[in-house]
Amino acid sequence: MISTESRPRLAAKARLRHDRRSDRLMILCPETGLELSPTAAEVVRLCNGLHTVAEIVERLTGTYPGAERATVEREVLQLLNSLADRCLIEDQS
Repeated sequence: MISTESRPRLAAKARLRHDRRSDRLMILCPETGLELSPTAAEVVRLCNGLHTVAEIVERLTGTYPGAERATVEREVLQLLNSLADRCLIEDQS
C-alpha cells in the first residue's frame, strides 16, 4: 500500500512512452498499456523512487494554486494505489 511516506517508482517491467497518436503519455508493460491523463502523467513522471508521495503532493499543490492540499493528496494516493494494484508502481522505500 502506498502512503505519503512511500517513495513510488515505476515497476521494473513498466516503461513510460509517449503515444504519438493520442499525444499522451502511456505506461507500457508486457501485458498491457495504460493511457494517462495529463495530470496523472505529471504524477507518474515524479515517481522515480527519489520523491516521497508527500513531496509529490507538495509540488502539485504549488503547480495548481487553487487546489486544496487534502484533495490533491487523496487523489494522488488513489491514483498511485490503483497503479500499485496493477503492479505498475512499487514502493522504493
